[in-house]
Amino acid sequence: MKDFWSYDKDYVLKSLDSSEAGLSSKQASDRIESYGKNVFKKRKSESQFMIFLSQFKSPITMILIFAAILSIFMKDYSDGIIILIIIMISSILSYLHESKAKDAVKKLLYSVSVTSSVLRDGKFVELDNADLTFGDIISVKTGDMIPADCLLLEGNSLSTDESSLTGETFPVEKISGKIPANTTLSERKNVLWMGTHVISGSGKAVVVNLAKDSEFGKITASLSQKDSDTDFEKGIKDFGSLILHVTSLLIGLIFIFNIILNKPFLESFMFALALSVGLTPQMLPAIISVNLSQGAKRMSEEGVIVKKLNAIENFGSMTIMCSDKTGTITKGKVKLDSALNFNGEKSGDLSKFAAINSYFQEGYANPIDQAILSANKEDFSAYKKLFEIPYSFENKILSILVKTGPDLSNKNLMVTKGAFESIVNISKFYEKADGYVGKIDEIKDQIFDLFSKFSSQGFRVLGLAYKDLSGESDFENEKAEDMIFKGFLLFIDPLKEDIKEVISQMNDLGVALKMITGDNCEIAKNIGSQIGLDPERILLGQDLSSYSISQLNKKVLDIDIFAEISPNQKEKIIRAYKEAGEIVGYMGDGINDAPAIKQADVGISVDTAADTAKDAASIVLLQNSLRVLLSGIKEGRRTFINTLKYIFVATSANFGNMFSMAGASIFLKFLPLLPKQILLTNLLTDFPSLQIASDSVDKSWLEKPVKWDMKFIKKFMIVFGITSSLFDYLTFFVLIFIFKSDEKLFQTGWMLESVISAMIVMLIVRTARPVIKSKPSKGLLIAILSVSIVLISIIYSPINSYLGLVKLPLKALVSMLGISIIYALFAEVLKRKFYKHNSFSRR
Repeated sequence: MKDFWSYDKDYVLKSLDSSEAGLSSKQASDRIESYGKNVFKKRKSESQFMIFLSQFKSPITMILIFAAILSIFMKDYSDGIIILIIIMISSILSYLHESKAKDAVKKLLYSVSVTSSVLRDGKFVELDNADLTFGDIISVKTGDMIPADCLLLEGNSLSTDESSLTGETFPVEKISGKIPANTTLSERKNVLWMGTHVISGSGKAVVVNLAKDSEFGKITASLSQKDSDTDFEKGIKDFGSLILHVTSLLIGLIFIFNIILNKPFLESFMFALALSVGLTPQMLPAIISVNLSQGAKRMSEEGVIVKKLNAIENFGSMTIMCSDKTGTITKGKVKLDSALNFNGEKSGDLSKFAAINSYFQEGYANPIDQAILSANKEDFSAYKKLFEIPYSFENKILSILVKTGPDLSNKNLMVTKGAFESIVNISKFYEKADGYVGKIDEIKDQIFDLFSKFSSQGFRVLGLAYKDLSGESDFENEKAEDMIFKGFLLFIDPLKEDIKEVISQMNDLGVALKMITGDNCEIAKNIGSQIGLDPERILLGQDLSSYSISQLNKKVLDIDIFAEISPNQKEKIIRAYKEAGEIVGYMGDGINDAPAIKQADVGISVDTAADTAKDAASIVLLQNSLRVLLSGIKEGRRTFINTLKYIFVATSANFGNMFSMAGASIFLKFLPLLPKQILLTNLLTDFPSLQIASDSVDKSWLEKPVKWDMKFIKKFMIVFGITSSLFDYLTFFVLIFIFKSDEKLFQTGWMLESVISAMIVMLIVRTARPVIKSKPSKGLLIAILSVSIVLISIIYSPINSYLGLVKLPLKALVSMLGISIIYALFAEVLKRKFYKHNSFSRR
């Protein structure tokens, strides 16, 4: 039933064909048969086998599988098997992560109570929640979980904890009646929401919406939806498509030219297949896995647990960080900020009187009383409680009658605290600064102005009054009236100590913080302004509902604060930012945050969060602080950049080599490299690339969010690929015309120059800075040196014949090394000019 909170209970009961006498067993049975049980809708789940197969869907993975099959077909079993092993390990890890995510919905269902007290056939009985139906009347008491969305029929000091749904700290008082249809979820005080629980009092309610139609049900539905591709995954797909197109074009042209030149069909076909393997960046899955694994290890040392490895790379691209207010920006704990007299001045006596009231009250332990006692730790052992007038939802006050100790002259006092207006209504006098009293009417306008001021500043304001009962003896019949107004108690959920500095550093890194809260507009504005957000750039939940996603994705770019937001609207905000082209992180810890966490490119939760929030998250923090995200952002960028370094190196070198071989195969009477020599060259040049994961990154590349820039990658590949190819043709000239090389000498010489130059140029293109000013990692240097030594050892060892290689004459060896060094110097100069006119895209 839509907007049921806006109708009176008789209309709702009539619409549900029910009454306060409840349903009969037959009515309930008929409804369950027609409309189903009070359970979440079961969705057809994808089989584990199909989930596993879906890991192989990216173009780059399909190209690599094809390359592996070709390698095996050409009897280069080791290379083919290595590629397949890399792909399999990467896919299994991804499959395990996706399978784990499926448990989120199960955990959510488990968190809800299984039985309720239901009025059937005129009497209350305990029934499984699944057997409830709309129109059922239920009874609730302290500790009960709410089994469905219900309209409250009657309540007795009923208060619920809705933090699992709204994320807000303070308990919510529940009263029957009707309220406007456009009231925000957190203000619908006549509704009991499924998944919340009763923390005080009791009541009766009618079930209106069953599990699948409840607010809680909307969360489970969103968690069941399949994850959309992240920005990083889209980038990998785009890159795979680029490689696929370039590969297809090159091998097609090479094969056609070789056939036109009357070269053997099978030999030409095998050569073209070897080229397709050579152009493919075979180590990309391994590079990504190593990069992410090392990044995850470094982040774990900072107290950040990475559940989904791709989230690290998305960290590097993140431009918007959305955060819940409570527990992230604020401490998530109620604090007594100040105790002020009628004039707005601090009052130590007022704080003490409040502590007396909280110390002796015997109602449920609530955050307000805990905050008061934390602020005032006086010893009241010399005091004696005489009587208590419990909290009432009608007058919203609680009174304690107590015999004080010697510090207050052993007086009998009634101390009352509660809602500000209620306290003023029971007060006849007010206490002046000098201790004398005056008529409350003298200052009513003044204190109400102060109340409005404090409320607009984000404080929750209570009042406190007292009176002296020293001459009285009939305490049980004493009423809270003719009291003396003592002052204001101001409560707040305080900011975390370092939050302003953290937000400033995030801004410096190019990541904008957006606050999303269920709190009211004034509190949200006050908190936002304190942390540097513009309080005028605010959007309320009721206004947000009127926007479609296509409208909202333009509007959100001008918003800093989202207030009075319902749980399902958080997910809508994240979607809007994503559709606006932003890479979005979201941090939350409640069940209500789970859909937004799942929707975000980087979903973040904390170790103390609800299981559902942790399961939906990509990142789990061991401490609830945005500060640890700063290291995550930097680590994400470092990992992303190191992945791109491999792509720059591999595509430019491979494209250059393939372009060279394509040309050489046309004018040479033999193949420029045998298929097994091509694969060995790839293996040797790829090995150092694994060490790129540990490489240092230019500081300038860490300053702003990074993104996939296919235009830049294409340009880099062409410019440096063609440059590499020019030096290959120089090598061909030296080998053919100076050393009069035969087939084996040519292949050996070019293979040596190709590998050595690739090793040296790897050091150059891994940075935009001059190579002497950008220190590579120790592991990368060792790997490059090792590969160079291994290749020269192979050439001058007996096993060279098995690879179709021969020992190079000393002059030829020096010439090949010389060409490699000249190429490196040229590449350094070219790099400076390239980056002068081209810059990698920042968000």
